[in-house]
Amino acid sequence: MPTPTSDKGDDHIKFFCFQVLEHQVKYKYSELTTIQQQLIRETLISWLQAQMLNPQPEKTFIRNKAAQVFALLFVTEYLTKWPKFFFDILSVVGLNSRGVDLYLRILMAIDSELVDRDVVHTSEEARRNTLIKDTMREQCIPNLVESWYQILQNYQYTNSEVTCQCLEVVGAYVSWIDLSLIANDRFINMLLGHMSIEVLREEACDCLFEIVNKGMDPVDKMKLVESLCQVLQSAGFFSIDQEEDVDFLARFSKLVNGMGQSLIASWTKLIKNGDIKNAQEALQAIETKVALMLQLLIHEDDDISSNIIGFCYDYLHILKQLTMLSDQQKANVEAIMLAVMKKLTYDEEYNFENEGEDEAMFVEYRKQLKLLLDRLAQVSPELLLASVRRVFSSTLQNWQTTRFMEVEVAIRLLYMLAEALPVSHGAHFSGDVSKASALQDMMRTLVTSGVSSYQHTSVTLEFFETVVRYEKFFTVEPQHIPCVLMAFLDHRGLRHASAKVRSRTAYLFSRFVKSLNKQMNPFIEDILNRIQDLLELSPPENGYQSLLSSDDQLFIYETAGVLIVNSEYPAERKQALMRNLLTPLMEKFKILLEKLMLAQDEERQASLADCLNHAVGFASRTSKAFSNKQTVKQCGCSEVYLDCLQTFLPALSCPLQKDVLRSGVRTFLHRMIICLEEEVLPFIPSASEHMLKDCEAKDLQELIPLINQITAKFKVQVSPFLQQMFMPLLHAIFEVLLRPAEDNDQSAALEKQMLRRSYFAFLQTVTGSGMSEVIANQGAENVERVLVTVIQGAVEYPDPIAQKTCFIILSKLVELWGGEDGPVGFADFVYKHIVPACFLAPLKQTFDLADAQTVLALSECAVTLKTIHLKRGPECVQYLQQEYLPSLQVAPEIIQEFCQALQQPDAKVFKNYLKVFFQRAKP
Repeated sequence: MPTPTSDKGDDHIKFFCFQVLEHQVKYKYSELTTIQQQLIRETLISWLQAQMLNPQPEKTFIRNKAAQVFALLFVTEYLTKWPKFFFDILSVVGLNSRGVDLYLRILMAIDSELVDRDVVHTSEEARRNTLIKDTMREQCIPNLVESWYQILQNYQYTNSEVTCQCLEVVGAYVSWIDLSLIANDRFINMLLGHMSIEVLREEACDCLFEIVNKGMDPVDKMKLVESLCQVLQSAGFFSIDQEEDVDFLARFSKLVNGMGQSLIASWTKLIKNGDIKNAQEALQAIETKVALMLQLLIHEDDDISSNIIGFCYDYLHILKQLTMLSDQQKANVEAIMLAVMKKLTYDEEYNFENEGEDEAMFVEYRKQLKLLLDRLAQVSPELLLASVRRVFSSTLQNWQTTRFMEVEVAIRLLYMLAEALPVSHGAHFSGDVSKASALQDMMRTLVTSGVSSYQHTSVTLEFFETVVRYEKFFTVEPQHIPCVLMAFLDHRGLRHASAKVRSRTAYLFSRFVKSLNKQMNPFIEDILNRIQDLLELSPPENGYQSLLSSDDQLFIYETAGVLIVNSEYPAERKQALMRNLLTPLMEKFKILLEKLMLAQDEERQASLADCLNHAVGFASRTSKAFSNKQTVKQCGCSEVYLDCLQTFLPALSCPLQKDVLRSGVRTFLHRMIICLEEEVLPFIPSASEHMLKDCEAKDLQELIPLINQITAKFKVQVSPFLQQMFMPLLHAIFEVLLRPAEDNDQSAALEKQMLRRSYFAFLQTVTGSGMSEVIANQGAENVERVLVTVIQGAVEYPDPIAQKTCFIILSKLVELWGGEDGPVGFADFVYKHIVPACFLAPLKQTFDLADAQTVLALSECAVTLKTIHLKRGPECVQYLQQEYLPSLQVAPEIIQEFCQALQQPDAKVFKNYLKVFFQRAKP
């Protein structure tokens, strides 16, 4: 007898053999001879016969792989060489339990080959699959259905595994076969019998769900669902409070949901068709299911509740469309509302400190409930507001003695009202008087009740989220601002024991201050004093635990900036406060940079560089407070930021950790170009020079946008700098692009592609900002080198984004230099290089005219040709007619047609023509 290990080896060998067969059938089948194909069929059938006799069944993974191979062979051969596929298999397996198991697995594998929505099929495969299904419906489906009935009848009490598999097959096939084969007395009665057998009932439930879900005529669907419901109800399935098996109830809830949604779909179709009598009947049928729906919705198990939400949501949608609600319907709306409020509540087991999978599922479930709440608001906003107000007021009256989850949900409901009863620009406290006064009352209660001191993170966070969401309340009742600010600043907020609360509060505090900056003036100095310790740069020494992470501190710096910039203080005072804020950062920066220069240990270097980067980031973030109304100059703060620049720029020449340091300083420069305007210009040349030293592709990619920003913003003012910087930058770019790389190094190839795009974007910015003299003054040899790279970019690299940019550059240069007074030799260059580029690029095999980016590149190519014609006139047409197009072997009548299109005054006509021209020209 073989040992278990060799058994294991045998299993893997068998699996491998099936994989070989799978590969042959999938990819090589047409290459096999008829005899070889016959051999594969015979091998599979004899393997199937052997399974009946084996003392032990094969492992599940082998049975599944075998079923896959059978299914592949089926879709390949059924329509041609093996029409008796099912007959052959059934005659082998009979009712042998092992054989039936394989037969059912094969059917599931066939279903996933033919019907599975997740598998992407070519249009050829989709056509073949439709034909197979049509042929099966004609030839064998009734026989298959009969075999399923026999299997179910034979095994329902003796082999639950086979029975469940068979129910799964019925559920899968029901979507595309004639429903009357399944939805008949003998099948439905058997399925209902299974609903009372513990090991079968979940599968039976799913099978009934698939039957109910089948697309059909609305009246037939209604009759089917109703007859099913009657039987289920009389069998006692609707009394769910007696049922303890939650797994079964979750499936049952899904079935009820399917029945409810099917009835609603029927109602919608009947209304649309104007069949009022049947629509009325459908609505009646829906209403009789609502009590059951509510029982499932309120069930303590969230899976059961979640499965019925779709029906509930659609039912509310019907009520929204009715002109008048009956008393019963109003009562239903109220019941749904109470259920949602109850189910939104956290349970005792929820772990707030360490949220895992269960917690994530509850968060998702809460999102579904929120959708129901929003829908309730559409049906009856007054009722929702009154219900929330009742729950909120009674809970907050006694919050000290109420459990955290009830306090949290009361505040949460107030928070959710903002989206359920939407208004523009958060104007909840104006307009509709009754709504505004209700919300105002609740907000007043929230901020005066003392609930912000509740000792549970969920309540604390909900308090701050709600205060920020309804910030407009404080413009109506500003007397409450001080107590809310205190909550943000003390142990309830930024100094809370939980890091999670501190972190979220930092963000919410910045939002609160930003939105209420007009009301902040009396509190500015007090707030700045109280947040002083939170602004400290955490030193990279181990063991020091600061209250806020550096990401959280960014929000505090931004808040400090907002307070200072938007204050009513004179400019001198603003300057003094901004200096107080930024000087400690500059001093720390200098000390840390010296320490970094001396640091030996790489880990220490990295933590120092991080710390330096934070300092620069904090200073950058304060500048976000400035605006067109409050510029750096008007606030008298230019000098402070220029001092920062002087402090930070030396980091660019630090040889250690240069990636981290450069990226921080670069970001700061971007911000300063916006804020300081021309005052920043003296610093740019040396900064750029430092950043060009020993550059990698990534450094250049990040430096070029900075140069582009300066070029586009200051134009002629930076012309001298650009002329001096132009060739060094280009040399650095070419040096990286020309470095050899492995053929298969994908990331190096991508880096080069991105750098090439950045390079062309730079040239586009220079030419587009009217600074072509920057290029022209680089000496004839360099000018030619640059122009050649643009031509190469347009033609040689299959990157439509770069190609588009290159054609934009070429058009611009032709527009600027292409006239009679252009640089010497440029007209020759136009005919020798630019005109050919406009044809060679689109003629390349890689230039895919079905791709949207490529079409944009072609459009710019058309603009280039139009611009050449505009600048050179008849001479250009003559060149195309007599020299260039004949050299491409273009037929004379097409040349004529091309030149006529080019001379059309409407550029769009030529763009459309050019696309057709190249579509015809390509094989």
